[in-house]
Amino acid sequence: MKRYLLSGALALSLLTASALSAKTYATVNGEKIEDGDIAAILSVIPGAKFDTLQKDQKKQIIEQAIEKRLLADKAAKSGIEKEKIYQETLEKMKKDLALEIWMKKQFDAQTVSDADMKDFYKKNEKMFKQPAMAKAKHILVKTEAEAKKIIASLNKAKNKQATFVKLAKEKSTGPSGPNGGELGWFDKSKMVKPFADAAFALKKGAYTKKAVKTQFGYHVILVEDKKAAQNVPFDKAKKNIEQSLKVQKFQAHMKEVSKGLKAKADIKIN
Repeated sequence: MKRYLLSGALALSLLTASALSAKTYATVNGEKIEDGDIAAILSVIPGAKFDTLQKDQKKQIIEQAIEKRLLADKAAKSGIEKEKIYQETLEKMKKDLALEIWMKKQFDAQTVSDADMKDFYKKNEKMFKQPAMAKAKHILVKTEAEAKKIIASLNKAKNKQATFVKLAKEKSTGPSGPNGGELGWFDKSKMVKPFADAAFALKKGAYTKKAVKTQFGYHVILVEDKKAAQNVPFDKAKKNIEQSLKVQKFQAHMKEVSKGLKAKADIKIN
């Protein structure tokens, strides 16, 4: 059922994109390459969005859409549309497309009440627990001696935050070095244990006074901010809960519809 739902959504997006598109990416023999053509190319790349691609990647996608249009025109001119296999395939595609769009409409028709969402939220509290989080920077070096020198420099610095960023850019061997050692927000499970233990033991604004050794080298860690463990509020979880419950209702509905259709149908399995 999920497969039909997802591909149905894609089918609708391609249909509506073609009708509503205001942007033309190229023209091929007078015919426009529009949003629907680009969406068809991107549909095989999970999570891909044209606006987030690099300039050269966008160019490649447009080139593929152009090539596809040229090949499609060549195929049409070859007379293939008159062949039996084309006609049979076209009829099957019509039925599949009708099913895709109908399934999407069935899904959209499902409604979930606030009471149902709140009940789900209460009964599944563990799903909405957010672990303690830390926002930190670090400086990674190869030796403990190097780490001690960095800590000594921080101890003397008046503006420790600015000094930490400067030292990270100059000394850190980690990939976050050029960005001032910034690691962003993380929970304990996202970091190796020695690093996580040291980071979560620090108070907001503090840094490690001893080098932290891991398999990657020696770290000096500065914690910028912290968040205590908490439950995700219902208002923030509501949208995901609604989607989950709609999927459940849709699946149950389609199961009942299928059951009724089977009861009336003349089915023979060889």
